[in-house]
Amino acid sequence: MSIGDVFLWLLGGLLPLACIAFFFTRNRMQHREVAGLGVFSRPGYYGWLSVIYMAAPAVAVAMLFSMLHMLHLYDAPFSMLTAASLAAAALGLVASLRLINPDNNARLLVEKWARGLMIVAAGISVLTTIGILLSVLFESIRFFNSVPLWEFITGTKWEADTAFLAGAGRGDEGGAKPHFGAVPIFAGTFMITGIAMLVAIPVGLFSAIYLSEYAKPRVRAAVKPMLEVLAGIPTVVYGFFAAITISPLVVKGAEMFGLEADYTNALAPGLVMGVMIIPFISSLSEDVIHAVPQAMRDGSLAMGVGKAETIRHVVLPAAMPGIIAATLLAVSRAIGETMIVVMAAGLRPNLTANPLEGVTTVTVKIVESLTGDQQFDSLLTLSAFALGLVLLFITLVLNIISALVVYRFKKQYALT
Repeated sequence: MSIGDVFLWLLGGLLPLACIAFFFTRNRMQHREVAGLGVFSRPGYYGWLSVIYMAAPAVAVAMLFSMLHMLHLYDAPFSMLTAASLAAAALGLVASLRLINPDNNARLLVEKWARGLMIVAAGISVLTTIGILLSVLFESIRFFNSVPLWEFITGTKWEADTAFLAGAGRGDEGGAKPHFGAVPIFAGTFMITGIAMLVAIPVGLFSAIYLSEYAKPRVRAAVKPMLEVLAGIPTVVYGFFAAITISPLVVKGAEMFGLEADYTNALAPGLVMGVMIIPFISSLSEDVIHAVPQAMRDGSLAMGVGKAETIRHVVLPAAMPGIIAATLLAVSRAIGETMIVVMAAGLRPNLTANPLEGVTTVTVKIVESLTGDQQFDSLLTLSAFALGLVLLFITLVLNIISALVVYRFKKQYALT
């Protein structure tokens, strides 16, 4: 069954029946209400309850056929699925006309169904996260069966060329042993992310303070959308800008100080990436700072504290949980960036503290490992899952640290 069949089933089958169920039941209850006969809830709730009674059997039948298909027990043709679902929907519609009573609390029943749908949605997101984690974990275990975990997380040499040859069926050519030391890759990731945050945090936070505390409403309404436009520019455009414009400027600037810089260096993508993630900090931080109650500002100013001191000692501490959340979002965005690094920093895993040299990042190596002429179960391909697993762990640690800092500020300033 294709996506087009699903839309045909929904739009051509269930949607008309849902409209019939809703309007027919609602109009019937409205007529009772106009005639002076009592109804327990508003007519609209009875309409939605009729839709639920109609749609629930159809969705249950569709899920049953889907489970049979996934378990390879029975592959029903689309015509059978459509007929069975529509028949179940029609029976549900007829049953709803008999079961819905004007004396029933339709609002309570609809809210229970809505609560159940929200629980299911939350469960799907949780199960999706668990599924992603398990899929990465199982493939990473296969990789660590061949490459020791300690060697992977402490090794300083990443040379996977011979693993590529083995994955392509040419492993008997006597190549050197592959090395999967991930330290240079994560060092490059942290270096570029650190440079980006050195640009994004001060510029984004200061622009947020200006827009919230100093700018006039007309200026704020004009400048804030202009900053948010930066987040909508494709990353490949930033990559071109970093490779063609910023990298040559970095090389020329280094020569002015007697230094030598590569055209594929870490500084250029870090600077451009910092500009790219400014809106993540400025826009969210501005919203949080603007939401601080005006009474807190007025109380501080009434005690003779200046505006700058009020912002520093009252407004920013109150908004700090939201600012930390915005910063963490920006860090996650910087860690996951690929195109800018590929175009401006290169692909060489280089363990260095010099931002004028070329480096690479985790996401770049994941893409490189999953593309090319190699088998899916080769060490080079499986190394991508190992890198992803370590990246998930780092993200988890960042979230834990962020939660602890937010909890500290909430406790210190009695924020709820």
